[in-house]
Amino acid sequence: MADTERHLAIVGGGTAGWIAAFIIQDQARRKNLNLRISVVESSKIPTVGVGEATTAAFRVLLKHFGIDEFEFFRKTEASFKLGIRHQDWRRKGYTYYGPIDDPHQVIRAPRGAPADYLNVYAVSAGKPVHDMHLFMPLLERKKAPYALGKDGQLIPLGPFHHAFHFDQALVGKFFASKSQGVEKVDALVQGIERDEVTGDVKALILEENARLEADFFIDATGFRKQLIVKALNAPWISYAHELPVNRALPFWIDIREGEEIANYTRAWAQKSGWMWQIPTQYRYGCGYVYSDEFTTPEEAKQEVEAVLGHEIEVRGDIRFSIGRLETPWMGNCLAVGLASSFLEPLESTSIHGTIVQMMLFAGRYLKDLKTFTRKDRDDYNKRVGRQVDDFRTFVNTHYMVERDDTPFWREVRANRIHPETRERLDFWARHMPRATQFPSYLDGLPHIETQLYYPVLDGLGLLDPKLAKAEMARDPKLRAFARKTYDSLVKEYKQAATNALGHAEFLRLVREMA
Repeated sequence: MADTERHLAIVGGGTAGWIAAFIIQDQARRKNLNLRISVVESSKIPTVGVGEATTAAFRVLLKHFGIDEFEFFRKTEASFKLGIRHQDWRRKGYTYYGPIDDPHQVIRAPRGAPADYLNVYAVSAGKPVHDMHLFMPLLERKKAPYALGKDGQLIPLGPFHHAFHFDQALVGKFFASKSQGVEKVDALVQGIERDEVTGDVKALILEENARLEADFFIDATGFRKQLIVKALNAPWISYAHELPVNRALPFWIDIREGEEIANYTRAWAQKSGWMWQIPTQYRYGCGYVYSDEFTTPEEAKQEVEAVLGHEIEVRGDIRFSIGRLETPWMGNCLAVGLASSFLEPLESTSIHGTIVQMMLFAGRYLKDLKTFTRKDRDDYNKRVGRQVDDFRTFVNTHYMVERDDTPFWREVRANRIHPETRERLDFWARHMPRATQFPSYLDGLPHIETQLYYPVLDGLGLLDPKLAKAEMARDPKLRAFARKTYDSLVKEYKQAATNALGHAEFLRLVREMA
């Protein structure tokens, strides 16, 4: 235990900053560290909420902190995310889903069977991988993973974690309202003061020449990267070649009275990129993520309006650099969220990455803030760098498509597939994907593995049924067990979906609990 109180300052609030404060405060308490935490967040910097999607890691976080999920729905205008609807990616007119539940969790594999045997069976039988998921019939019917009990109670339909859609501006405020013991400093950061010997950050220079000293700093300033890049010049690794979209045109679509609300993120491929549609309780946060090598903002707007059949009001012009910091932890400063890395929002990696990185930092490395070593920093940077590279490869895999109908898609197919993506796909042309091919280096925290890859690989036609058939043929007993299990899951989950509440009805009931 450190007898001397240490001070950790988080620059930038929002979702990333307040999640960092929550996780670090919790671990400091568990480790009996004498730690004071401040979040420096200026009310002068506006936040525009255009819709954000998460992974199931966010629900795990809520449960970890004992936060009432229904209260979260009410306060943040959140909705369910049970998966992603990939539309027109493989080819125009073709749709596949990526449900986020994992049926392998509820069916114990026979002794000696690989963990992914149900996925292998589905591919071998030419049946969609996504059909054996509880969330699949719910996705198709826009239903909630809850039923209404006789006593009026909301009853979950299964044990699986769902994810959320929400307005991220409201989520930052929600976490700020829940923080206890975290000092809030409403001020603009105008510069930093560095130690002349070590080069570490010594203090923040605030408005009117005020100073805020701390022992350790977290940069949660988003794309501004105010500390880690502007002040400390951390080097950037670009993914612009293999993830070629670099601009976004955000807008909203209101949800009409009585309209059912989607429970999925819609990723809808367009001529020069793709469009997201993320439902909150009252509107869809939307945007066209495109490459300005292939279209202009004016053309992008016209394309969206032609596709939707109505005019849109553009809410900004977002330009971004896709990639990651080479050293997200430099000296006594650690970057998190968009200050650390950014990938196009195709698989909701941003908030997921923040949660996992902060859990990893707080669990594995957090100690007396004056005793961090170069070894600590190098080890963290190696693990987080690998995590984001894995995200890059997974997102890049989505571009292995059949489409060649526009210059953008022809270029992506021909020249923008990363060597690591090709290496994985070449391996999977000879071996079915296995959980063992994804070594754990994040202390067991959730990461991209086969349960996310299989629906995408299957949906894009990148898995070989002959290879899966040959594997199943080597174990007829396992094949018979898998066939019976697959068919029973499909039947059971379709029946469960008939009892599920509509998504809009569920949200109405939760709002009325207040």
